[in-house]
Order: sequence, then C-alpha cells, then structure tokens
Amino acid sequence: MRFRVLCLFSAGLLMAQATDPAGTARKALDLLLGEKYPDLEQMITPAYRSANTQASLTRLGTEIKSWGAVQEIGKPSVQDMGPVSVVVIPVKFATRNIDVQMSVNASGQVSAPLLRPGETAWKPADYVKQGSFKEREVTIGDAPWKLQGTVTVPNGSGPFPAVVMVHGYGPNDRDESVSGTKMFRDLAYGLASRGIASLRYEKRTRTYTAKMASMSYTADDEVIEDAVKAIAVLRGQPEVNGSKIFAIGHDFGGYLLPRVAEEDGKLAGLVLMASSARPLEDLILEQVEKRNVPPAQLAAAKNQVAKIKKLEAADEDAPRMLGLPVAYWVDLKGYDAPGALKKTGIPVLVLQGERDFQTSMTDFGIWKQAATSKGSAAQSFPSLNHLFVTGEGPSTEAEYKKPGHVAPEIIDVIAKFVQ
Repeated sequence: MRFRVLCLFSAGLLMAQATDPAGTARKALDLLLGEKYPDLEQMITPAYRSANTQASLTRLGTEIKSWGAVQEIGKPSVQDMGPVSVVVIPVKFATRNIDVQMSVNASGQVSAPLLRPGETAWKPADYVKQGSFKEREVTIGDAPWKLQGTVTVPNGSGPFPAVVMVHGYGPNDRDESVSGTKMFRDLAYGLASRGIASLRYEKRTRTYTAKMASMSYTADDEVIEDAVKAIAVLRGQPEVNGSKIFAIGHDFGGYLLPRVAEEDGKLAGLVLMASSARPLEDLILEQVEKRNVPPAQLAAAKNQVAKIKKLEAADEDAPRMLGLPVAYWVDLKGYDAPGALKKTGIPVLVLQGERDFQTSMTDFGIWKQAATSKGSAAQSFPSLNHLFVTGEGPSTEAEYKKPGHVAPEIIDVIAKFVQ
C-alpha cells in the first residue's frame, strides 16, 4: 500500500557479506538516534549517497523525534542474503514501535535506513470465535524465492471453501499490517469462525527487500507468480475443497487479481477490496496531487508519468521510474484490469469503503460496471476507510496509526459470497 513504508532509500547493495552485520547496523542506528548525521552519512555506501543525504537524514530524524523517547531497542535479526546481510532492529518509542532495516556489506557500509511499522499489541476482534479454528505454517514456492505463509482452517475435517489473500502495493507482511491494524489476520480469523479456510503469506518484496531492490522485476515476479503458487498450496491442504477456492485482493492486489485468475484458471471467484481500477501511474499521480506538494515536485511527478506512458520494451534497462523498475511499467502497459475481469467469467465481489482517500469511488464504479458475471455483486460502505475500519469524518493517514479491526459486516458479506 502506498502509505505503508516510511523510507529514505530502498535497501540493498550487491557486495560481500559483513563479518558483524548486527553490530554494524546497531552502530548506524545509534548514530541516527543520536542525530550524528555526518557520521552516519560516512557509513552509507557511496551508491546510496547524494548531495541531499544529510538533509534527508535530518528530516528523518525530525520525524523520529515526534514519536517520543526511545524506550527499548530490541535484538537485531540478521538474514543472510548472500551478497549482503539484511538486519532488522525493533525500536520501541513512546508512541509507536518501528522496525529499522538496513543492508550491510563486507566493508561495514550500510544502505540508508528503511523504517517500517513494528509490532503493535493486537487482539482478535469480537466477531472471532476463539478455539473454532487452528493454524499452521506453510512454505510458498522454492528457492530462490521461498516465502512463509499461514494456513488457517476451521476445526473439523471439511472440506471447507477457502480464500487466498493477495497484498496491496508495497513490501507487505502476511497480515497486511498497518500499525495496529492487521487486515488479513482479521479476515482469516473472522472467516475461519464462519467455516472458511484461508492462506496468507509474506510478500516477495518484504522477504527479499535487498535482493529485489538491486534487480529488475515485473508484476508477475512480485505478485502474480507467488499468488498462483499460494493458491496451489491451499488447494493441496487436506481440509480444503479444491473446487471452492477464492482470491481476495486488497488495493493493488485487487487490480492484479484478473491476471491471477487467468494464470490459475480454476478459481471459484474473486473479492476486490478497495482496489484501483485505473493504471498504477495515474493513481500515484493522483495521490501526489492530493498532498498539495510544491509545484516543482508535482511537475516532476507529471513528467515521470508522461514518460511511463511512452515506455516500450526496448526501454527496460532505463533507470527506475516512480520507485519501480522500467520492466514493471512495461509489463503493465496496456493492461485493462476491468476488461480482464470480464473475461474471467467467474463471480466477483467488489467492496469499497466510502471514506477511503486512496482508492476512490470512481474506481468502485468502474469495477461495478465490469462485474457482470453471474453471482457477482458490488457494495460500498459509508463509514469504512481503506482498511475497512469504521470511523467518522474524512479518513487520513493519521487514522491508520490507531489500532482497528475490519468491520464485522465485511466478514459477513465475504462469508456469504464464498459460501
């Protein structure tokens, strides 16, 4: 999702592995928290430095100070990525928890810090029937892109209908976590309480952040391939009815669901939740315009979008545009998501929160017209936001910082559709 990641630069650099990556990353973190930006800049690999590095670090430090005093720095976790080590250090501030991620090379150089929402106290919603289901870990795919996932199944032998959950834009975890809201976990537990199994999994760009940042890739690589593999894993679970598997796509995941359905060829239906129906570059530009950015920044975004519209396959080696490889944009060029949805011929449920400031009612209207297959339906909810959490007044990014749960009416309408 576009609001999810507070980042300064993408992580990752292809160099040899550091001898003490955890210690190196902790040193860099201490410099960041101590506002010693010139010293931190010297630790950042030259490939990630720019004329504005210190200014960027200063702005990041200002944001960090708004979270209050540091209360606890947790134990670093280190993932061997071959060329680099990716280190994640949990930091507990007075008002929020943050995971600080850096890649570290053999020379003791680091990528600029990538900040992600950390663990927040979470408890199941009231509509969850505790003890009515069980969970187990599964693996999606094979090396070099193995992903961890969680299967949630109701108690009993089944066979149960089931859903696979496909993430929104960005490097999301299996729960589609945003601060204290875990949208996919709410769906998994709520649906399991109503006799529906599910599979949710880590996104490739989250598990392999550094590796993906250093290479070219497409929507097939990042989303579709893993979603199809996840469907196959779910179809193979003993309690699951393999002929009644549905895919739920949130945000950008819903935009790509028609391609997932085409690739799998056997899905029983699709659920699109707050899904964009228009080209990704148009949505990004719309978000920039809503933020009232300086004229120069808006002009730069418009220039990038204009260039994206003109890209051809021969341009795939060009630098990244709007944060994504050119191959990604070329892959999406000409993709008519609503048209592709019609071609699937399977039932579709389109859901939209009317307070959503990221995916608009315009997109909902486009999907509603495209959802023509027998058994399809579309419904919007006046009080719900982009995460399908209930609220009042205009929704903002600040609202996402408050823990919430997917509204019970969403669980009910999806369960009815699937069953």
